Amino acid sequence: MIDDTRQRKSWLDGFMAYPMPVGSAEAQVRRNVSHLDQRLYSLWNLGENLIYAWTLLPRGLLVLLAPHTLLIEFVGEASDEGESRRRSALLQELLARRTHLPPDDFAQIASELRVTPHSVELPFSPLEDLGLPLLAALVERYGLRLVEDRAVILLDAVGFSLRPPLHQVVQLNSLSCSVNAAYARLLDREININFARTTTGDGFYIWNRMRGVAANVELYQLMQFILADNALASERTSLPGAVPQLRACFHVGSHYEFHQSEGLNPTSFSYLVGPVTIELARMIERALPGQILVGKFETQMIDEADGRTVTLDSLDFVQRARELTRQLNGVSLAGAEIDSITCYLTGPPIRAAEGQLGDAYHIREYELTDKHGQPHRVFNAKINIHRRAGRPVLLGLRDADLQGFAARVAALR
Repeated sequence: MIDDTRQRKSWLDGFMAYPMPVGSAEAQVRRNVSHLDQRLYSLWNLGENLIYAWTLLPRGLLVLLAPHTLLIEFVGEASDEGESRRRSALLQELLARRTHLPPDDFAQIASELRVTPHSVELPFSPLEDLGLPLLAALVERYGLRLVEDRAVILLDAVGFSLRPPLHQVVQLNSLSCSVNAAYARLLDREININFARTTTGDGFYIWNRMRGVAANVELYQLMQFILADNALASERTSLPGAVPQLRACFHVGSHYEFHQSEGLNPTSFSYLVGPVTIELARMIERALPGQILVGKFETQMIDEADGRTVTLDSLDFVQRARELTRQLNGVSLAGAEIDSITCYLTGPPIRAAEGQLGDAYHIREYELTDKHGQPHRVFNAKINIHRRAGRPVLLGLRDADLQGFAARVAALR
């Protein structure tokens, strides 16, 4: 019981990264989070049940609690194909919702799913004493969420499986240190990215728990500093194989996010499964050592600056990341301040009218084929970091260095 209590307390720090109600003391917020978590934990029943939807009460919550098998039972009970599609769409819409339902919508969904709402009484007001972002994050710990606009990084250590076990340990630890160092550098500019990661065996999936344009751009910035720190660590070491050679992929897409059962509790970190992770895995299979790939996407994201929903594709996103990355000039990297960071997608130079090469460049879009014969569209990315002292840090491969890249040119932009 003592170990279980310690495990249950260990995840609290992660929730403190979410915005707290104005004027609330952190100690009280922690007590409120712990109290609500205890109530939800008792309903979770060691992972048998999930929370499918919820709505607010003045002093508590109403939740739709049902076994996880409802995900397939509800659709499977449909009388025909049209009804099956309608039910599947209803579940997708419900799982994609980012926050609570209004009372009337909640009652309608409960009737449609044929689930009796369960009341969770609390000694405080969840809206006033926790706030919606923190409250939603806590409820999601006991549910399943469909996320449509999440950026995810996949970092892969080249030749990792061929290394002796102790070398593998050293390389993964080196990569972890680079992740932590990159996070610390962003903190220097008050960019407090709430990132999560899971290991793939040869590297990590990394994502931002927050969502929206700014959150996804911050993740792209985190990738830049991880790769830079790894490259500088490789230069400093005299031990062959102590620092992994990396290849990296970045993509934005949809996935399901859930917390598995670990011991008697849901894990403090979530797992991702869905198109975005599958796409990244297929991309990394074809990536060359040292290469950075950006998947082709066109996704709606929330722009936190004005609350509007904007549609960004891969080119728009990298351009926005390039503009916002200028704010990081002056950050210290290996003891030298950064003068500039340039991130871009590669391609051949555009010829001027008289046939001479100009200063502008096309962007090459590539199509690679995975082991199942399925096509995937990607772009080759470069990141150049110039420092006031020391050599520049040049990340990724130039367009001229892609002779061994197993992909065909699909289009020029």
